[in-house]
Amino acid sequence: MTFADLGLSPELLKAVEDAGYTTPTAIQAQAIPTILMMRDLIGIAQTGTGKTASFVLPMIDVMAAGRRRALMPRSLILEPTRELAAQVAENFEKYGKNHDLKMALLIGGVQMGDQLKALSDGVDVLIATPGRLMDLFERGKILLNGCELLVIDEADRMLDMGFIPDIEFICSKLPETRQTMLFSATMPAPIEKLAKKFLNNPKRIETARAATTNADITAFKVPVKSRSKRETLRWFLENDLIETAIIFANKKTTVRELNQSLQRHGFRSSEIHGDMDQSSRLKELDRFKSGEVNILVASDVAARGLDIKGVSHVFNFDTPWHPDDYVHRIGRTGRAGAKGRAFTFVSEEDAEAISNVETLTGSPIKVFGKEDVRVDLSEVIARAEAAKADQAQVAEDEPREERKPRRAREDRTDGEVREERPRKERRPREERHEERPARAARPERSERAPRRHREDDKPVPPGEWNGPRPSFLDIGFG
Repeated sequence: MTFADLGLSPELLKAVEDAGYTTPTAIQAQAIPTILMMRDLIGIAQTGTGKTASFVLPMIDVMAAGRRRALMPRSLILEPTRELAAQVAENFEKYGKNHDLKMALLIGGVQMGDQLKALSDGVDVLIATPGRLMDLFERGKILLNGCELLVIDEADRMLDMGFIPDIEFICSKLPETRQTMLFSATMPAPIEKLAKKFLNNPKRIETARAATTNADITAFKVPVKSRSKRETLRWFLENDLIETAIIFANKKTTVRELNQSLQRHGFRSSEIHGDMDQSSRLKELDRFKSGEVNILVASDVAARGLDIKGVSHVFNFDTPWHPDDYVHRIGRTGRAGAKGRAFTFVSEEDAEAISNVETLTGSPIKVFGKEDVRVDLSEVIARAEAAKADQAQVAEDEPREERKPRRAREDRTDGEVREERPRKERRPREERHEERPARAARPERSERAPRRHREDDKPVPPGEWNGPRPSFLDIGFG
């Protein structure tokens, strides 16, 4: 089957051909004809199998006919993260180059000025994150009653991020006669409930069982002590034929510290996490895509939606807290038919988390063993031993500074002989004591004056402060 068999327009087929694609994936082959027939759709497929193009391509043909109106987008695509929204926008620009369609990207972290101008000019396709869309809707800057088509992408991620109430509100403001599509790699119960509430007799397309992993990805778990994770990671980066790799950690602080550690050890690494503003995140992603750096350390903000070609490895430095995140993390490799390898470091504290992952995916993850190493271990060991031997040889060859022995007094020349200092004549102990003046006898404790911190202190009445008087009490407050 080719894209020409799916009913797409010649202009769109030309754009797809220029992009280098000829054969649709399973989700594309089933979803595109359904969307062109204007039916509601639930699409469940493994990450990295082309879900984005499965709704972008038919939307371009559906939106080709119609008229734009100010502040009233004709279609709406909801995305959980800025990165995924930007990626969908790139897909529209690539495949819609032969169509006269206006698109706007509505995301947080950037100025509203250009976004408001695009809305006022009228847009055919609005790609938005729920937070920024709700903000503009509450300000009266956007109207949703002209929306003919709605796409909810990565619905399970929306659930994790707490966007479901916002999505329910947005859906309630859209026309009832719209076409709605929902895509996800996993399908928990709240998403099923959302689909039943807002979709009208949808066709369910499930190219693989929900929450299964891509067959092109070879996944391993690596038992390791928590304190040895960094050392283990460096070994893999040096010995597993890494081309490009994404390393996921659960905490933003871990992302920063791990990136700094890798850079100190000479790796070309960068980082991306939620504390960075949008321009900085896009800059680091561009560096990774261009090959300026080949290792990207990321939090789960980058776990979904990043379609970066050629990612050969994914490392879960921390076992993900949510088992669904495991599917999306390792889905950054093995995309578009390429092969990939994924490693999850499992410490004693991660036993429950990895068990939940294996329960979700329905299969145990293979423990990494000697037969899975991609280089000859004997060569690695020989190199390590040779390096140690070289270091030991260098240490032996370095001249040691010999300590010069002290020369005896009799070996010194006459000019070097030190003059003997005359010693003081010591008097008997009894004579020294007699010269000291006699000390006055100390009065008995009862006869001594009462101890006070200041001479002018007066006796303090019972119950009042009788300690040292703080200096700040002497400052007047007027």
